[in-house]
Amino acid sequence: MNVEDFDFYLPESLIAQTPAAKRSESRLLVVDGMHVEDKHFYNIVDYLNDGDVLVVNNTRVIAARLFGEKPETGAHVELLILKFEDKTAECLVGNAKVVKVGTELSFGEGKLKAICTKVGEEGIRFFDLEYEGIFLEILDELGQMPLPPYIHERLEDKERYQTVYSKVEGSAAAPTAGLHFTPEILAQLEAKGVTIVPITLHVGLGTFRPVKVDNILEHTMHSEEYFMSQETADILNGAKEAGRRIVAVGTTSVRTLETIMTEHGKFVADHNDSKIFIYPGYEWKAVDAIITNFHLPKSTLIMLVSAFAGKEEIEHAYKHAVDKEYRFFSFGDSMFLSHKK
Repeated sequence: MNVEDFDFYLPESLIAQTPAAKRSESRLLVVDGMHVEDKHFYNIVDYLNDGDVLVVNNTRVIAARLFGEKPETGAHVELLILKFEDKTAECLVGNAKVVKVGTELSFGEGKLKAICTKVGEEGIRFFDLEYEGIFLEILDELGQMPLPPYIHERLEDKERYQTVYSKVEGSAAAPTAGLHFTPEILAQLEAKGVTIVPITLHVGLGTFRPVKVDNILEHTMHSEEYFMSQETADILNGAKEAGRRIVAVGTTSVRTLETIMTEHGKFVADHNDSKIFIYPGYEWKAVDAIITNFHLPKSTLIMLVSAFAGKEEIEHAYKHAVDKEYRFFSFGDSMFLSHKK
């Protein structure tokens, strides 16, 4: 399977630069085989049923983009924090050549210091951190929201790059399929008999990285940390046993659910890293329907939805979306996908 098989034409004008005026008034393309319907996201309530389980990713984006300097030279350096634990961090460095093992960086006139301990590939560096107080509060003060590289407009309201149910801080990017939900829609779904359960997958920047090999089978998938509680696992297992649908909000929820089912054969309380790569031919184990945004050409995510809904069906849906001028990517419109049996 070649990466070029997952390319498609997309006018740059359709890449959404700002969120919709109201979350739930974004457009919704309902895809069931070759049949598509043009709706708005608030219509999602009509497509979920009593007994369905809706799985949402409650990760929260941190202000992970930092601008600092090398105190000894005054050279400006940009860090993007990908992962952090205790007083260590894995970062993407904008001016990577000037950062070697032992290099010290300063942010906010010394409120945060980072000392490089290891040099990785593709601009990745590992750091020991020095600060006083609570790290996430320091990030809120010194950092900026790390918007995707294709968004060039300034985001006026930072909460528009968070889901309304975001809770567990740790992502370098938002699980954007969830940006369309409002408290009102969630309440309507619960009133209809839909059970809403959380998982956590901290989204890394690997989600934006292009596939750099021609043969997709040679691609090395990025790793992302996930959590599932016992309560969520019990509800999902009960739904599976009863034949009720599991509806995943976003490819991050999909990756978590399919990783756990692949590893354990059932849902279990788990904290691990997902490296699952889903492409056409994959045998689905967990998910019955997906709510998702439109994805980048030649990306692992368009491969995932092609594996779920069918490659020809996704090509047809994306062509329809382009023709109808849907908005694409993180701040764009959404899709509701049924599984191709």
